Amino acid sequence: MKFEDYHIDARIKESLMNLGFKRPTDIQFRAIPSILNGEDVMAIAQTGTGKTAAFAIPALHLLLQNKVEREAGEVRCLVMLPTRELALQIAEVFEKLAQYTNLNIVCLHGGTSQDPQIAKLKRTVDVLVATPGRMFDFIKQKHIKITKTELLILDEADQMLALGFYKDIQDVLKFLPKIHQTLFFSATINTDIKDLAYSIVRNPIRIQISPKDRISRNITHAVAFVEMDDKRAFLERLVKEKPESRFLVFVRTKVRVERVAMAMARVGIESLTMHGGKEQEDRLQTLAAFKEGVIKVLIATDVSARGIHIDNVDYVINYDLPDVPENYVHRVGRTGRGVRKGFAFSFCSPEEKYLLKDIEGFLENPIEVLSISKNEYEETVFLSEDDDNNWKKLIKEAEQEDEKVKKKKKKK
Repeated sequence: MKFEDYHIDARIKESLMNLGFKRPTDIQFRAIPSILNGEDVMAIAQTGTGKTAAFAIPALHLLLQNKVEREAGEVRCLVMLPTRELALQIAEVFEKLAQYTNLNIVCLHGGTSQDPQIAKLKRTVDVLVATPGRMFDFIKQKHIKITKTELLILDEADQMLALGFYKDIQDVLKFLPKIHQTLFFSATINTDIKDLAYSIVRNPIRIQISPKDRISRNITHAVAFVEMDDKRAFLERLVKEKPESRFLVFVRTKVRVERVAMAMARVGIESLTMHGGKEQEDRLQTLAAFKEGVIKVLIATDVSARGIHIDNVDYVINYDLPDVPENYVHRVGRTGRGVRKGFAFSFCSPEEKYLLKDIEGFLENPIEVLSISKNEYEETVFLSEDDDNNWKKLIKEAEQEDEKVKKKKKKK
């Protein structure tokens, strides 16, 4: 089935055609009809399967079909998300799909001035994409009203729980009208997610995509056993061998993010960094530069794992293995999105082997081990241009010189 065969507004179809959307993904094929029928939906789908469009397309159609007059600041569709980056990127999807309509899409998030956001609330808000903190601030200040909201969408519900937004989700229900449609989307499912979902949805249509395969089949992933101090040399080699590729590198802490970036700079590789210690404006500029391909390497922490929805990421590099197994799924889900192929490559130091075991247990599958010969390993480290590795070069050169002297003595 093609999008042109769906009974959706012609203006949305035009947007889909211009965006290159021809056929729905599995989650879109299964979710869109139920949402169009006005049913509550609880959907569990992997990152990168197209779940944003799965709720945005039918939501926009319903808003266009049921056009009603509202007062300034009254919200028709509310989309709640856990982070600013996600809010901005989901709002962008809505804007692209609604580009041929007059629907008012507004994004609210913290970390920036309220005034530009308030200015967009001078008329009915058809779609409000918001993080909980800023949204409740605006409700208290009476800039927005959700008492007549027709559609509630919770995206990345598992991360909202992980970040402690359970009470916020429950509180928002107090403001909403009793009769409204609810769409609940999550990348993973557990007891807490189920309890939350069934507390806010009414007889939902449950959709679960690839429950036995936590990682998209479009992703080829492998792990290499590398000493902690040698990881920078292997990252350098990977990036230099694939100069046209785009790399998203995940590191455990913001301090290590900056150190890895400095190590890359020493070997002539330009990179950008993204973590919780960055100002919001810096993070937005960083995302824009990476998205536009100005810089090919972005080094980030797990805080950003779900906030980076960028097409054409060729390689996800787990420079450090994640402490939480589920974060492996969210990290590698940044590549192999839609129908594109992607590669996920992990460095595992001896002290991280227990983390690898936990990840493989969570995936219920082993990760392919990339075999590196002793000579290849030593060559990678030896040929690194990193000044911090110069001592290793000197040792290697000294050993080679000793070998030459020994050979000469034997000949004599």
